[in-house]
Amino acid sequence: MTATRVLVLGGKAGIVRKARALGFEVVHVQKPSAFDPAVVEHCAQLLLVDYQDVPTVTALVRALHEQRPFARVFTQTEAAQVVAGHLTEALGLPGNGVRTTRLLHDKAALRALLNERGIGPVATVTCPAHDELRDFVKTHGAAVLKPTMGSGSLGVRVINSPDETDAAWAWHRQFGLGTFLTEQLLVGDELSVETFSVDGRHTVVALTGKETGGGTVELGHVVPAPLTDRDRDAVHAMVLDLLDAVGLVDGPAHTELIITADGPRVVESHSRRGGDRINELVRLVHGVDLEEATYRLAEGTEALPEPSADGAAAIRFLVAEPGVVTSVTGVADAESAPGVVDVDVQIDEGDTVHELRWSEDRCGYVLARAEDTATAVRLAAAAAARITITTEPADGGEAAGTLGDLLEEVDEVLDPFAAATAIPASATGTR
Repeated sequence: MTATRVLVLGGKAGIVRKARALGFEVVHVQKPSAFDPAVVEHCAQLLLVDYQDVPTVTALVRALHEQRPFARVFTQTEAAQVVAGHLTEALGLPGNGVRTTRLLHDKAALRALLNERGIGPVATVTCPAHDELRDFVKTHGAAVLKPTMGSGSLGVRVINSPDETDAAWAWHRQFGLGTFLTEQLLVGDELSVETFSVDGRHTVVALTGKETGGGTVELGHVVPAPLTDRDRDAVHAMVLDLLDAVGLVDGPAHTELIITADGPRVVESHSRRGGDRINELVRLVHGVDLEEATYRLAEGTEALPEPSADGAAAIRFLVAEPGVVTSVTGVADAESAPGVVDVDVQIDEGDTVHELRWSEDRCGYVLARAEDTATAVRLAAAAAARITITTEPADGGEAAGTLGDLLEEVDEVLDPFAAATAIPASATGTR
C-alpha cells in the first residue's frame, strides 16, 4: 500500500519526524541556511530551496505534484504560512487558502476585519505620519507600534504616554520598521487560545497564560491559564467568531488576547500551533499533540472533542544581561528541581547575549509540571532561578540592529509576496 504523500515547508527535524512516524511519505522543503542533517532519514525527498522564493518553490512543487500528487501542504512555521496557503490553492488541495493565511499573517488586515465585524474593536491606524502618531497617542493615552507581519515580539514597542511619542518615532525610523501598525495599548492579563479545526468546525483545545514582566517579550507560559468562568466564556466566543470571520477550515490556530476592563481583545492570530513549546505544554496537560493532529488531516480526521485538563504545566525562559557569556552554572540543579520536565540552555561560554529585543534573544528555558496552575508557575520559576548566566560587556558594546538585520540573521522576509521576484497578486488570489 502506497503511503500518503505530504509536503512539509520549513520546521525543525522533530516536526518532520512526527509526520514520518505517522506513516506519511514526506517531501520536505527547507531553506539551505536552516538545513539539519538529522532530517534526512525522515524524508522521501528533500528540497533545499528557500520556500519564501515563491516562483521557484511553486514551479518545483507543481512538477512534483504532477509526478505524484500530494494529499496536503503543511507548515508549522510562521514564515511559511502564506506560502502554504498559496500552494494549497495552486495545487487544488484541501486546507486553508490564500485569504485565510494572509489574514492570519497580516496584523493590519486582521485588525481591519475584526473592527469591521465588531469583534472586540480596537482603535488603530496604519503607517501614521509623525503628527498623526502624536495625535493618536494623545487621544488614547498610550499605544503600541509593531510591524504588520512577523512573530516573536519582533519590532514591538510600547508608547506609555504622549511624552514618549517623539522617542518612539525616532526609534521606528532608526530600526527600519517600514510598514507598521499603531494600536491603542491594551492593558490586562495576557493569554493565548490554542484551537483545532476540521471542516470549519473549531475546538478550543487549551488556554495558555502568559508572563511578560511588563515588557513585550514573553518570559513564561502556563497551561491552563487562570481565568474566571465569565472571562473563559467570553474568550471562547471571541476566538470562534474570529476563526469563522477569517474562514479557517482546518488545522491549529494560535490566537493571542488580552483581558481588558472592556472584555477580551485580540492581539493577533496565526494559522499554526503556538511556538515557545506551547505544544508541549498542551500535550502534557490535555493529551493532545497539535502537530500530530495536523498531519492526520491528510487522511481525514474527526473534529476534536474539547479535552479535559490533567494538572498544569509551565515554561520559564532564561534571560541574562547583554554581553559575552563567561559562565553558565546551576543547570544540573535545575534539572533535579521538583516538577521539572525539561531544561534547555541554548547558550554557552563565549556566546553573545543580546538585549532582549524579541524571542530569539532568550537564552533557553525550564519546563515544569504540577497539580495546578499556580504551582506549575512557581516550580518553573524556582528551577529557572537556579541557573546563573554570567556575562561581561562586549568590546565596543552592542551595535543597534535594525529589523532587516534581525530578519537576515534568521534568513526570513516578512512578506514573500512583496519581493520583486514574487509572482503577481492576481496569480495568488490576493488583492
